[in-house]
Amino acid sequence: MLKQSVSLVEFPNLYNILYEINYLFEFKILNYQNTKVFLDQIESNNLECINSTIIIHKKNDTLSFHNKINRNNLLVFNKLPIKIEKLFDTINTQLIKQKYNFQSKLDIKNYILNLNSRIISNKKNELKLTEREIDIILFLKNANTSKSVNMLQNEVWGYSFGLETHTVETHIYRLRKKIKDKFDDDSFIVSGDNGYRL
Repeated sequence: MLKQSVSLVEFPNLYNILYEINYLFEFKILNYQNTKVFLDQIESNNLECINSTIIIHKKNDTLSFHNKINRNNLLVFNKLPIKIEKLFDTINTQLIKQKYNFQSKLDIKNYILNLNSRIISNKKNELKLTEREIDIILFLKNANTSKSVNMLQNEVWGYSFGLETHTVETHIYRLRKKIKDKFDDDSFIVSGDNGYRL
């Protein structure tokens, strides 16, 4: 999943404070001197807004009504000063909500994958998956090319050696069978000479 980010737009003082302690956070902190530069990044698809929070100092209609920005992702801190604990709580709560919403509807091929419930579904059926099956699907989804058994072993299982390759192949076989049985889909995971791909 993409790392969450917090973008501060026209709020340099707060950015300087957060930057000093950014090692405490599990999200990226981005600074934008003005709204135009921020919107240029969004328009050129250099910034992912789905899983990020935007912090502004005062109400900004240009951001609030932009078609690529969800207003629920905007945090306005116009009543200052604010206690640092309250600031962190507000940001963390916002990021948790966004992460939950983002994970509840992930489009993969003709399916919707809900990471929170571990259910993959289409318009007719749904199927409960294991955590390992989710990991396999996400790894293959983020790959542009076929991935070998060794790559799956390293990236999904976290082993560079010691895991028999038939363990990976057995998991893939079972996952493909579950998808075939539930959705009558033979091509969800495709195998080839170079490995597996979605």
